[in-house]
Amino acid sequence: MIKVSKLHFKTQSISIGFFLISFTFFLLPFNIISAQQIAILKYQGGGDWYANPTALPNLINYCNNNISTSIKATPEIVEVGSLDIFNYPIVFMTGHGNIVFSDDDVENLKSYLISGGFLHISDNYGLDKYIRRELKKIFPNLGLKEIPYNHPIFHQTFNFENGVPKIHEHDNKPPQGFGLFFEGRLICFYDYEADLSDGWEDEEIHQDSFETREKALKMGANIIEYSFKS
Repeated sequence: MIKVSKLHFKTQSISIGFFLISFTFFLLPFNIISAQQIAILKYQGGGDWYANPTALPNLINYCNNNISTSIKATPEIVEVGSLDIFNYPIVFMTGHGNIVFSDDDVENLKSYLISGGFLHISDNYGLDKYIRRELKKIFPNLGLKEIPYNHPIFHQTFNFENGVPKIHEHDNKPPQGFGLFFEGRLICFYDYEADLSDGWEDEEIHQDSFETREKALKMGANIIEYSFKS
C-alpha cells in the first residue's frame, strides 16, 4: 500500500476580552486521519465545482486496482475555507467557469499547501483565466510553470515521456501540465487543454475509446501516487 506520513499544523488567533491569543495546534498525520481519502474542492463564484461527478470515483477505483492504494471509494467534498481540508493529502478541483476565493479561503488554502497538501486542478475548458487569477491571490510571487517532461509526476507507475496526454480537443492547443512550486516542492498540478477528468468519466458519457480513457486514468493515477509520496 502507498503510505502517506505528513504532519500539518495551523496557527489560529482568538480574542478573549481585550487580549489576542495566538496558538498553534497540530493536526494528526494524514496516515492517521485519512491518508487514503481524496476530497473535491467546493468553491464560490458560480463555476461548476461539481462537474464530472463520475470522474473521481472511477479514478479511485482504478488506483485501488492498479497502484496499491486503498482510497475510500466515495470522495468527500470540502470547502476551500474549511479546516477539514487538512484531513486530505490531495484535493481535486475542476469546472468550466468563474472561481472566487475569499480572504479566508486564500489563507486556508495557502496554509494547506505549504504544510504538505496537494491540489490537482483539471481545466474542464473555461477555467483557465479564473484559476490563474485566484492562484495569484494565494501566491502572488509564484507563477505557474510548465512542468518538464522528466519530472517524477510523469514517471510514477506509468511513464508519460511527452508529459500530460491529450484527452479532448478544444482550441487546437497542445496539452500542458503546469505547476506551483514552493521551496522546491510541487504543491499544485494544473492540467490545461488536456481534459484529464473527462477521460475518467463513465465510458458512455463522452464515448471515448478504451485507449483514451486508459491514458487519462494512468495519468490521474500518477498524480495520486506522486501526491501521496511527496
